[in-house]
Amino acid sequence: MKQSAGILLYRKNKKITEYFLVHPGGPFFRTKDAGWWSIPKGEIGPGEAPLQAAIREFEEETGYRPEGTFVPLQPIRQKSGKQVLCWATEGDLDPEKIVSNLFEIEWPPRSGKKKQFPEIDRAAWFDAETAKKMIYPQQAAFIEELLKARG
Repeated sequence: MKQSAGILLYRKNKKITEYFLVHPGGPFFRTKDAGWWSIPKGEIGPGEAPLQAAIREFEEETGYRPEGTFVPLQPIRQKSGKQVLCWATEGDLDPEKIVSNLFEIEWPPRSGKKKQFPEIDRAAWFDAETAKKMIYPQQAAFIEELLKARG
């Protein structure tokens, strides 16, 4: 079974808590919005500790290395069958300044041409209700769990 690990970053902004989500880059997701955002996450490398993978992936996708106390949340299973492990931590970064790693695919399809795209094309802070609408439906459980845990 494939596993990914990620971080749900949150911050207190005045009286509300906001959640940091990222939008996948590349041509397939360009027109997709609500229901397509995600926590920054990625596959766990061989012999890599899941939390270390989550921190590494967050940094690769945003240029920001989260620090602090990492609270484990209940894993979820995405439609693809992949299990996603997640930790929540408090932090703050400017979504306008994220720097994502790149991936390469053949584009346009069957053209024989390779093109690079950022793994993440944008990021944003959302309040809980908006975040639950924007995030992949299965990942909304992470926000729900954190809301309950933080009262």
